[in-house]
Formats: sequence, structure tokens, C-alpha cells
Amino acid sequence: MGHWGYFPHYTPAEPKKVKDGIKLESKKIGKTWWSEKWINVLNSFGWSNRLQRGRSYARQGQIVNFKLEPGMVNAQVQGTASNPYTVKIKLKMFYDKEWNKIITAMSSRSVFMAKLLLGEMPPDIEEAFTDTRINLFPRDKKDIESDCSCPDWANPCKHIAATYYVLADEFDRDPFMIFLLRGRSKEQIIQELRKIRQEKSKYLRKTEVNIKKSQKIKQPSLALEQCLNQFWTSGEKLSSIKFSFNPAPVQMSLIKRLGTPVICREERKFLSWMKSAYRIASRRVSEIFLSDSQGNM
Repeated sequence: MGHWGYFPHYTPAEPKKVKDGIKLESKKIGKTWWSEKWINVLNSFGWSNRLQRGRSYARQGQIVNFKLEPGMVNAQVQGTASNPYTVKIKLKMFYDKEWNKIITAMSSRSVFMAKLLLGEMPPDIEEAFTDTRINLFPRDKKDIESDCSCPDWANPCKHIAATYYVLADEFDRDPFMIFLLRGRSKEQIIQELRKIRQEKSKYLRKTEVNIKKSQKIKQPSLALEQCLNQFWTSGEKLSSIKFSFNPAPVQMSLIKRLGTPVICREERKFLSWMKSAYRIASRRVSEIFLSDSQGNM
């Protein structure tokens, strides 16, 4: 073969290995809806090929530092160069007026309120944002600003792409980080929801007192001897009351509220035991309820 037909085989340079780098904790990237949504949104911008280049970096643990702050992610990613590259990712933070609308929408649904107050993210939380016409996730690639100190002209480069995957993994670990990326921490949101709940409770108590005052009717009191024939009867109104059995909107709410006991050193084992106990108890209660309901029919 002549020298015109010879092209040496190109082998891409391998990144320098990192000791104790940040690796993806999830075996499957996007195992929860929020992280899956994040990756799907990025792919919808036509970045699927570029993201693939960074996935291996994220799995190998090439991220040296990773810090998520309100509206911003700062990271250092080790590539082929001697020093790690600096990565910055920015998302637009919501204004206070926008957050007020979002918090109001969240508090309007009892299930959302119950789960969020216990530090649990509802799987359909995006509906609260849809009601306010505010997007939790970016709609356009222009909504995300990203920069890397590497010489690669492509954006996202593999270092930015690796940071995107680690961010998705962070959403799997703590979905409230999505809110932080939009400007509000988990603690701030829970505090505002508690304030709304307290205000609603005060209003309901006040309304209940006013109703009782307006509907107060004086009924003649009877001596006990005059009521002996009816004392142990249930009355007609009791038979009209209907009962239903529905699973709790928040599983293990008491355990989540109180936390792991001090005597239990391994939190994961304790939660696993309690999940099993709750599941068995719930199934047994359901069986008893259904058997009683069928027996009374």
C-alpha cells in the first residue's frame, strides 16, 4: 500500500485516573421520575450524543468536586490534562412572586402538603408547577448556561455532560435539590408550608366556633330515668354513616417524623424493618375491614 493510503489508527487519550472521585451512586441513571425527567429534557435539546461522552466519565468517578448552590452547580472534572477542568452550570432562579404561586399551589393539595411537610417529594409534584404555568425543568437549552475551562468547543463537552449525570444522581438521592437549583432550599419550602398550614388551622377553628355559636339550639334536658330505654341504642343516624378504607397518602409518617431511634445504629436496616412491619399490618387491617364489610352486607 502506498503512503497515500495509510492512515495511522487514532486512539483517544484516556483521562487521568482519580482517587476517591465522585461516582454515580445509582446503577441505573434516572431511576426516579425527577432524574429521568432531567436526562430526557437534556436529550430533547439534541445533546444525546454529547451526553454519552460524559456518562463514562461520571461512572469512572472523574468528578473531583461537586457543589450545588441556589441556581448554580460548580464542579471540577479530571480529564486528560494535568489539572481538573472547572465546570459551571446555571439555571434561572424563580422570583419571590413565582415561588409564592408555587407554594400556594402545593398547599392547595392535601397530599402534596402532607408529603412535603414530612420531607418526601410527591411523584407528581410537577402538576403544581403546571397549574401556575411555571416550568420546574428547563424548556429550552437557552434556559441553561454552562461553561467549562477545557479547550473543547462543543457545549456540552464531556466534562459538562459528566456533571449533568452527577446532578441527575443527586436528584435521585435528594429530589429537593431540584428546588434548590431554582432558588429555594428544602428547609425554606417546608417552613413556608408550615406557616400556611397554621394559618389554615386558625381559620378553620375560628369558623367552627362561629358556626357552633350560630347553630346553638337549646334542647330540653331529660333525667336519666326517662332515657333508660334508649341509653344503649345506637340511633338511626349512626347507621347512615359510611366507612371507607384507604391507604395513607404518606407511608410511615410517624417514623419519618420521629426519625431513627438512638438505640438503632443502622438507619437503613431500621427503615427496612419498619417498612416490612407496616406492610404486614396494612395488609392485615385491609383483610379485617373487607371481611367485616362483607359480613355486614
